[in-house]
Amino acid sequence: MRTNEWIDRELLAAFGADGTNAHRLCTIDNGWAEAFGADGLISFRADAARDRLVSELQVWSESANLKIDRVFGRFLPRKNEERETPELLSGKQAESLQTVATENHLTFGIDFGAGYSVGLFVDQRENRRFVRQTKPKRVLNCFAYTCSFSVAGASVGARTVNVDLSKKSLDRGRQNFSLNSLSTDGHQFIVDDVRPVLRKLARRGEKFDMIILDPPTFSRTKGGAAFHIEKDFEELIVVAMELATRDSRILLSTNCESLNEQALERMATQRDYCPGNRGALRFLLPNPTAWRPRLMRGSRFEQQETECPLSPKNAIVGSSWRGRPRGRK
Repeated sequence: MRTNEWIDRELLAAFGADGTNAHRLCTIDNGWAEAFGADGLISFRADAARDRLVSELQVWSESANLKIDRVFGRFLPRKNEERETPELLSGKQAESLQTVATENHLTFGIDFGAGYSVGLFVDQRENRRFVRQTKPKRVLNCFAYTCSFSVAGASVGARTVNVDLSKKSLDRGRQNFSLNSLSTDGHQFIVDDVRPVLRKLARRGEKFDMIILDPPTFSRTKGGAAFHIEKDFEELIVVAMELATRDSRILLSTNCESLNEQALERMATQRDYCPGNRGALRFLLPNPTAWRPRLMRGSRFEQQETECPLSPKNAIVGSSWRGRPRGRK
């Protein structure tokens, strides 16, 4: 067992002090382990990686004095249609598959029986912290899934508009509001394709000071319309800029391997999105290793900032993730 591949006790204690019990525990070739409270989730591309992580998780959790009651496993397929619900590898079969986990003192519902994704992407933790630190007044959360970004925004007083194709996901988002004693009054939950919704909001002249664009790599609406991130992401950015206030922030996030930070920056800066609204566009890049516990020595991002003088005065926060294949969430 290579102990340096597992989160160390100092960082584990820091997470606990921050009110966080949902985070990455270990990353190896072909797999990783995460904790959601007292439950562990092993994601693997090969059986050997699964077996190693299961074995090492037991040894490490005992040495770290971290209680893990159940361990689930999910295979990481190449194609979305091959995705399956996580399987219980160890622990009590009779216990509910629904539980909760905490992140920076916020509570989120976790469901190991609801599908491939369990309800919270822990690699977006620092981006959610960024939303809270920014304290936006109005958040547009596109591809909202279970609305974790909106919960972060609402916790500091923001009003939110949440858009997702899945009614079940948005219902879980409402539950996340409830788990944090946040009223859904003044918040919208729209079950629809993001693209026509953005255009409709733009026609109405609506404005937001925080816009989240965290799309799947590929998805398809019930009507058959396909979304391909490499082809369609730039157009989303174009419309999002029409919805942005002058001092807004737009968070772009993807795990598509062909769209790294540099590609996102080119998309955000190569076109004149808003003629007449020229200022300085700031493109903020999170430290790309910060979400990997084996490399991370703290719980906050370091950000780099560059100025693009011919673009609107908005902050484009770009994050590009590797190792978490995500299609329709």
